[in-house]
Amino acid sequence: MKNYFSSNFKLGVLGGGQLGRMLLTETQKLDIYTVILDSNNEAPCAQICNEFHQGDLLDFDTVYNFGKKVDVLTIEIENVNIDALDKLEAEGHTIYPKPENLRTIQNKARQKVFYHDHNIPTADFSRFASLEELKHSIDNGAVNFPFVWKSARFGYDGNGVKIVKSITDLNNLPTDECIAEKLIPFKNELAVIVARNTNGEVKTYPVVEMEFHPEANQVEYVICPARIEESVAKKAREIALKVADIFDFVGLLAVEMFQTENDDILVNEVAPRTHNSGHYSIEASYTNQFEQHLRSILNLPLGNTDSKLAGIMVNLVGAEGHTGEVVYKNIEEILKIDGVTPHLYGKKTTKPFRKMGHVTIVNTDINEARKVAQQVKETIQVIAK
Repeated sequence: MKNYFSSNFKLGVLGGGQLGRMLLTETQKLDIYTVILDSNNEAPCAQICNEFHQGDLLDFDTVYNFGKKVDVLTIEIENVNIDALDKLEAEGHTIYPKPENLRTIQNKARQKVFYHDHNIPTADFSRFASLEELKHSIDNGAVNFPFVWKSARFGYDGNGVKIVKSITDLNNLPTDECIAEKLIPFKNELAVIVARNTNGEVKTYPVVEMEFHPEANQVEYVICPARIEESVAKKAREIALKVADIFDFVGLLAVEMFQTENDDILVNEVAPRTHNSGHYSIEASYTNQFEQHLRSILNLPLGNTDSKLAGIMVNLVGAEGHTGEVVYKNIEEILKIDGVTPHLYGKKTTKPFRKMGHVTIVNTDINEARKVAQQVKETIQVIAK
């Protein structure tokens, strides 16, 4: 086995946001030299990695030249230049997740076609080269309201997704490639994180339940374990494992799903990286998702994914009407509560709905943890000076 620890080995990470920042906590524990590439020289990782490079993640030459400097290359965001990764891989460089997986996943239309082609249960959809083409299909009666519009590229945190109830809802949307997806009545939005190394060792984390903000379409709470029947949880984990297996995935794959009114499980989309739905694991799990990501891409033995306690994650996002230098109001109040741990992402300025941090609540009782999570949500405010 290669000596990754306290050695000359270099791990490269494309992206230097909060996911990278939390990954650095684990690389520092294991003394793995970590090199970050990000376009923003004030990115959350910039001051705390071993080596920081500023550059455009979508620029071929920038990504290619960065990849040549490191021993293993990974990501914390999937919107990167895949052509550069293909060339690096062809030249013998080690990249996980694999570029072919990223190419499929970073385009939501391609991702949906992949599920359809491999008999993965997912909502019915139509694919369109442009918004104009979608409008023509509506005019011709091929697409009926309501439906979910999704941009094929560059969607994040609720951006690039909209429920469309009338033609006017399409006003001011991006004009590029998109999909129209059947609107699914569902009981719960669930997620399962799958870890898989190059030896084929695979583990799933418990199924989590996600509660969303009604306007921002962002996750407000992640609840682990999900408050669902064991038979439904088993089905969700089996489908997540099937997706990872069909991709022949190496790394951490977050599989987001719908639990329908009939308790069917439909895959919504996947993220080929550490994910918001796994942040609870830092406090609640034997092996948190960031350590597990390292174990999987370096082909180390995978850690125990069981939870030590029930865990709930509350996202901290910028308050509406506040833009500027950030202040975390009442943070001292939540620090008085047992089982509460805030994580601030190092972003100096806030704006409405910007992800600024999260808070984990752990408790032996999931219902008690949910009450505390509500208290935390109502107490702490992310405002500007």
